[in-house]
Amino acid sequence: MSNYINEVLNEVEKRNPGQPEFLQAVTEVLTSLSPIIDSNKEYQRLAILERLVEPERTVMFRVPWVDDKGIVRVNRGYRVQFNSAIGPFKGGLRFDPTVNLSVLKFLGFEQIFKNSLTTLPMGGAKGGADFDPKQSPHTPGTRCSDMEVMRFCQSFMTELFRHIGPDTDVPAGDMNVGGREIGYLYGQYRKIRNEWSGVLTGKGLPFGGSLMRPEATGYGAVYFAQNMLEQNNDSLEGKICAISGSGNVASFAAKKLTALGAKVVTLSDRSGAIYVERGLTDEEIDAVIELKTVKRGELSSLACSIEGAKFAAGAKSWQIVPKVDCAFPCARQNELDENDAKTLIKNGCKVVTEGANMPSTPGAVEAFISSNVLFAPGKAANAGGVATSGLEMSQNSGHITWPAEKVDNKLRSIMKDIHDNAWQAAEKYGAKGNYVVGANIAGFIKVADAMIAQGV
Repeated sequence: MSNYINEVLNEVEKRNPGQPEFLQAVTEVLTSLSPIIDSNKEYQRLAILERLVEPERTVMFRVPWVDDKGIVRVNRGYRVQFNSAIGPFKGGLRFDPTVNLSVLKFLGFEQIFKNSLTTLPMGGAKGGADFDPKQSPHTPGTRCSDMEVMRFCQSFMTELFRHIGPDTDVPAGDMNVGGREIGYLYGQYRKIRNEWSGVLTGKGLPFGGSLMRPEATGYGAVYFAQNMLEQNNDSLEGKICAISGSGNVASFAAKKLTALGAKVVTLSDRSGAIYVERGLTDEEIDAVIELKTVKRGELSSLACSIEGAKFAAGAKSWQIVPKVDCAFPCARQNELDENDAKTLIKNGCKVVTEGANMPSTPGAVEAFISSNVLFAPGKAANAGGVATSGLEMSQNSGHITWPAEKVDNKLRSIMKDIHDNAWQAAEKYGAKGNYVVGANIAGFIKVADAMIAQGV
């Protein structure tokens, strides 16, 4: 690793104490850039790395709202606008108690490269709040009501609206921010600004949403895995697949894998993990989608209705699957550690495709790569969601709606381009088959060159 990269990493650590997730993301990216940094001294002369690791703008604000008991609650909201060199800021909003500046900076930093890889003109950003829609503030064990979620979203947007716009920053959904929340957020933006615009993606179809957007991240991860296997003269047909999570990404990855002839044997959530040796059917996956998007329940309540299902309370998917060919971590960051990786490798895993953002710890990634597992990092493999958000932006700009088949075909093409660009960059810079290095370098070059062209 070059002295320049070491110096930047040391400075980042000094300037960002108490931000482990952000430091982990920066370290992962920068340590893989040595081949391109060493071959182009212009990046060092113009301090590209120093500029890249510092957000263009970080906004933090209070979010006061009133619960159903009439009690005033206060949460903290954020928007981290990291880099807009290649297009308007683009990245999701996350509502979860784990949200803090470190988490959002890590997500926003990753988003720079993910968006660059899509080939679409989108910069990197992320935002959210430490609000938990899954836990009522006044009744333990119950969720916030729709009206409480609406009031929170309206208060959140009352501040956020002044920092976003269709040509400035276009947020989308992320963890715990689905169609309901996007609808409330968009409604408040429209009232305040007195305009209809494509300022948010993931909208409902009647007001500017795109077909295939809910499916896109999960489908895209599967398309990327399909491309990796085809590169190695193999396919997904007949593969035993373990998935973590049970939200949109996990559920739609399961749907697409099943359609392609693979066998999905696990899903999970915070209540635990479910294992079905015969493989989940399409109808059973639909029941999971309904559970999560309509009933907003936990897998533990569904397991008993699935024939032959085994439920392990508090367990990870990786801990309950005895044999596996492909793993799709689709829950949250750092969910899959080195011990999990070794368990998967021992049980026959040959392909790992990250559906979530940075779900594998550095130790896990090293274990996969050193064991010649085909490993697809999230910034490449889960870019299908933001890519389809970019397609939604295009449709909004033209005030048109594309059929699902057209969106899906574009998504397939984008995921193949991402795969091929990552593969070729890795090969060109001496790391053939290493998708981590390839994705980081391919995403970096486009952004860095745009920054140079636009001056300091």
